Amino acid sequence: MTVDFGRTSTDYTRHRAGFPVSFFDRLVRENVLRPGLRTVDVGTGTGVVARGLARKGCSVIGLDVSASMLEGARQLAAEARLSIDFREAPAESTGLSSASFDLVTAGQCWHWFDRPAAAREAARLLVPGGRLIIAHLDWLPMPGNVVEATDALMNASNPNPPDHARFGCGVGLYPQWLSDVTDAGFTPLETFSYDVLIPYTHEAWRGRCRASAFVGATLPPAEVERFDQTLARILAERFPQPFLDIPHRVFALLATRP
Repeated sequence: MTVDFGRTSTDYTRHRAGFPVSFFDRLVRENVLRPGLRTVDVGTGTGVVARGLARKGCSVIGLDVSASMLEGARQLAAEARLSIDFREAPAESTGLSSASFDLVTAGQCWHWFDRPAAAREAARLLVPGGRLIIAHLDWLPMPGNVVEATDALMNASNPNPPDHARFGCGVGLYPQWLSDVTDAGFTPLETFSYDVLIPYTHEAWRGRCRASAFVGATLPPAEVERFDQTLARILAERFPQPFLDIPHRVFALLATRP
């Protein structure tokens, strides 16, 4: 199945807020993130991770293969008054200089790459002792909650989901990534995870869902509209409260280049 997030760039820019501030604060406490680091954010999308790095005082280059997503990234960075160098390039072949960066990040995107090639490229970019961070933010379906209802609708609307659906072990954990980075020579490795509630209005949750790989990035426009209207009815009938507290799990793998 062809997945094109460029088709969802408007919803992605407006409604996919991405990693919470607590994630970047955790990286500071882990002594992974500090002002002055030279960083590359691969698969940057609309620049969620890139903006978080810039707010912590890092010098940031954000890379993506989608021109429309990068347009959204530049818009959001400008609105936040952050200076970030966004460029169109794949994670597997960035065109950047070897051994020139302290940190490479990949947020919510590692599963879309040629993972062994992306890991080797990250190792090439990093100075000795530099870090690769692979992070995910996944919503959590629980019995009777809005995520469970939304997942059921997504599965019914898209019987041929993207390949990435098999990752995450259904609970927002990604042990596969440890093999990817070990094979590329990274050592030692560390992981952490924690849960967080992220509030959404009905409109924002619908937009967030339209901007997913299961919906806007793969389905034809008419089917996206049908999905959206059905989700609106489900929310109105079963979850009428104006704000939805959506449970999420943050997962991060920290890998060091020897």
